[in-house]
Amino acid sequence: MSERGQPPSRIHPPTTAGEREQLESWLDFHRETLLWKCEGLTDEQLKTASVPPSNLTLLGLIRHMAEVERGWFAAPLGLDETWLFCTEESLDGDFDDVAGADAAADLKTFRREVATYREHAPRFSLDDVKHGRTRDYSLRWIYLHMIEEYARHNGHADLLRECIDGATGH
Repeated sequence: MSERGQPPSRIHPPTTAGEREQLESWLDFHRETLLWKCEGLTDEQLKTASVPPSNLTLLGLIRHMAEVERGWFAAPLGLDETWLFCTEESLDGDFDDVAGADAAADLKTFRREVATYREHAPRFSLDDVKHGRTRDYSLRWIYLHMIEEYARHNGHADLLRECIDGATGH
């Protein structure tokens, strides 16, 4: 456990459970881990790119993962697919346009996106397929990809947080 402690909502996934529960539990664990890495920081700290020359920030990761949640879950669940932070003019707006961003609003957007897919995804089979531009994806694959995406970015969040205030944890 880190100096900050572990928030009550960050529940470790069960070690014995069915496939669906495992996938949902691991995805939720990683979602909560990203929020945990942002806990207790000021807006300025959330917008701090602390590993030069990268412009990666914790707020950028929150915004990016809100986009990723929508990008992978919205279409197969029949929900709104419009971009949240990115535009045709700023394809990396989730990462790049954080200087003037409202951190509280962006965290709220992230939480809303997560809540939407937590509510709607269980209505579908893991074998349901999303028809992508170049190939098809099962909902099972999407869950696995999301876990991988969060795990990778939570590693980035670990480094960013440690550079900001020295806090570490897993």
